[in-house]
Amino acid sequence: MPRELITVQVGQCGNQIGCRFWELALREHAAHNASGVYDDALSSFFRNIDQRQQPPLNLPVGNGMGAIQSLKARAVVVDMEEGVIQHMLKGPLSELFDSQQLLYDVSGAGNNWAHGHHGYGPQYRDALLGRLRTAAEAADSLQGFLLLHSLGGGTGSGLGTYLLGLLEEEFPEVFRFSAPVFPSEDDHVVTSPYNAALAAACLVESASCVLPVENQALAAISSRLEVATAKGTAAAGSGLGGPGAAKSSGSGKPAGGNAAAWDAMNGIAANMLLHLTSSVRFEGTLNTDLNDITMNLVPFPRMHFLLSSLAPLAAPRDMAQLAQPRSVDQLFSDVFSREGQLLACDPRSHTCLATALMMRGRLSLNDAQRNIARLRPSLKMAHWNTEVGPACTAEARHCTRWSNWVGQNGLGLV
Repeated sequence: MPRELITVQVGQCGNQIGCRFWELALREHAAHNASGVYDDALSSFFRNIDQRQQPPLNLPVGNGMGAIQSLKARAVVVDMEEGVIQHMLKGPLSELFDSQQLLYDVSGAGNNWAHGHHGYGPQYRDALLGRLRTAAEAADSLQGFLLLHSLGGGTGSGLGTYLLGLLEEEFPEVFRFSAPVFPSEDDHVVTSPYNAALAAACLVESASCVLPVENQALAAISSRLEVATAKGTAAAGSGLGGPGAAKSSGSGKPAGGNAAAWDAMNGIAANMLLHLTSSVRFEGTLNTDLNDITMNLVPFPRMHFLLSSLAPLAAPRDMAQLAQPRSVDQLFSDVFSREGQLLACDPRSHTCLATALMMRGRLSLNDAQRNIARLRPSLKMAHWNTEVGPACTAEARHCTRWSNWVGQNGLGLV
């Protein structure tokens, strides 16, 4: 049975990461679905629409052999400035989004959490609920909502957390996953620390699970990858902290600050979410759904902030060059390294309450167990939990092995 995920993109950052997410998802499913049929894997993220009917008709998965008519993303797109959405509608993904699932204004939230949460939230409450209900009614077995937003501005932090509260009220039995981007220390928005603090308090109360990403960590990763790409090395993932790695200045801005670097940062965050959902969409040895992540990694309802990392690390445009096959031992070492974290922290320096390793590609359970035994002495794990995550047999695009680490760490407890 298909298990659908509805993505809710809020604000400029949330929509930019969402665009990269959908682009990568389309590429991945195209690589694994050469016959062009609408199957269970594709239905997790997309609806199959027959636009010859009026109104357009949602086509069921059936036996998984039906032809693709017109794919529409299971997404609700929200922004209080129309610039990013208008750019998206003029780009290659314009046909992917249903215009009835878009909601935007023109004035913006002015980098003010209160304006987004207490101003635009109540103003657009009915419109938001209508779009969320429409998306949920199109799902046969809704698994959860995935919220993409940043905490530095006004729309992502204020309206995003208001929308999360709506989801808790209207769909209390459906899991709510949030992937917020935290601002860096030197963010140019003077109100970003206040926005982030106020929004984080709402995430504690309303989210089922939070997978935070930090601008500063993404910028440092992007800078190292830029150096690795320039040198043409095929071992960027294993050499992230080596002598050839770029030195981060502590800034939350990528080297050069150009559009390609920002796109790389968005792509890394989108990649993490794509791999996180792979076990839902593809068959595997120990596949599980996203709800099991919350069940196994969250000991108490408010302690649901998880750390995440990727190995090998590569921006989507550099995958073919940098994400070459490497040893299983190297992958396991990379995901626990400080340089591979999507938050600026070192998981080896703090106690982990629970850990899950989500592996993709040609990996055996014996290799996973051997590496867990190898790394266990160097990790400060809670004695009651040695949980291992699911293994997904579907290979990642351009890479035969990929590992995604998520864990409950002492740093993430609020």
